[in-house]
Amino acid sequence: MNQPTDLDRRRLLAGGVGALAAVGVGGLARAQTAAAPAAAAPAKPLPPYVSWKDPNSMIVHTATTIETKRTAFGSSLVTPAERLYIRNNLPAPDVSIVADRDGWTVSVEGVRQPRTLTVADLKALGLDTVAMVLQCSGNGRSYFPTKPSGTRWAVGAAGCVFWSGVPVRAVAEALGGPADGVRFMTGTGGEKLPDGVDPRTVMVERSVPLLAMDDALLAWEMNGAPVPHAHGGPLRLIVPGYSGVNNIKYIRRLAFTQAETDAAIQKTGYRMSPPGQKGDPSQPAVWEMDVKSWINSPAPEAGPVRAGWVQIQGVAMGRMNAAARVELSTDGGKSWQDARLIGPDLGRFAWRQFVLPVKLAPGSYLIACRATDTKGNVQVEATPDNAGGYLNSGWRAHAVRITVA
Repeated sequence: MNQPTDLDRRRLLAGGVGALAAVGVGGLARAQTAAAPAAAAPAKPLPPYVSWKDPNSMIVHTATTIETKRTAFGSSLVTPAERLYIRNNLPAPDVSIVADRDGWTVSVEGVRQPRTLTVADLKALGLDTVAMVLQCSGNGRSYFPTKPSGTRWAVGAAGCVFWSGVPVRAVAEALGGPADGVRFMTGTGGEKLPDGVDPRTVMVERSVPLLAMDDALLAWEMNGAPVPHAHGGPLRLIVPGYSGVNNIKYIRRLAFTQAETDAAIQKTGYRMSPPGQKGDPSQPAVWEMDVKSWINSPAPEAGPVRAGWVQIQGVAMGRMNAAARVELSTDGGKSWQDARLIGPDLGRFAWRQFVLPVKLAPGSYLIACRATDTKGNVQVEATPDNAGGYLNSGWRAHAVRITVA
């Protein structure tokens, strides 16, 4: 469904943030391209529910898995909605749910005064905004050597966006606080479930440690506009620092619970299980993201790069902390140089841009980067293989090979 009004607002916002964050790096990178890439094969069309996205910026894997091209991240910090990836575990509910956004309801349970609240009610309880990396748990899956099943994401199942809404802690406090003995915050999505199946096998319901409540939002805005239907509007649970699956779209129920949900998506799904093994509750859940960085420009898919000075740029994120340092290598990790962090610091949950100018002679180069956060945690060289292909943050796997002519 077209959303011309929302799209215009998002473009204005993206332009404003780009003016703050960009330092002309994108233009320099374009000038360095020595030859135009060969014409690409015809791309799959965007599904109707996201027809408002920029088709030239997206890779359509399936109707519910749509990736941002590496070359589409640009050189500003915030990812515009029309370029933000899509990953839905179930088909999006009918778009009519956003007709009355303020009337959407969420049941809050596991507090001393349980209650069902409308979005209008929530807007009276508080307001905050957070800039946050939203990243699919499987981003980077295509780089695992064991080729785990699932969408073959490269780096484009991620984006950095602003969310605005009411802090979950403010909602809990307004309802008397969490009940005694609770250990988890559990969110349940409002997708329509298939008929004739056990709801627990398909429903989108995730539990995260109660501590996550301190930073979580019930968000009704994304990048200064109402949360698009395709991204979970009218209301989405936002859990900064946690992978995408924990950020529940179309949230209908927020519960503070003593145990993790027994929904399959939590009990056996999204577990860090060894290759060839099924997930079970004894294995670590896919929760917090890791320290990570990658190169956006020059991109291998953009073709050869002209010899001379090249501005190598990318993005870096911490785990639950801000990225503090990025090192860059042009020889596959044999030697490293410090890159420069650029643009405004949007907080510990946002990514940082980095850039390093290097003079490259004609040849082939394996460019790698590795990030360090403010607590000294360093991006790992390799993420252990796992059955789901989750949380791949290894710097060696994310290295890119470019040709300089």
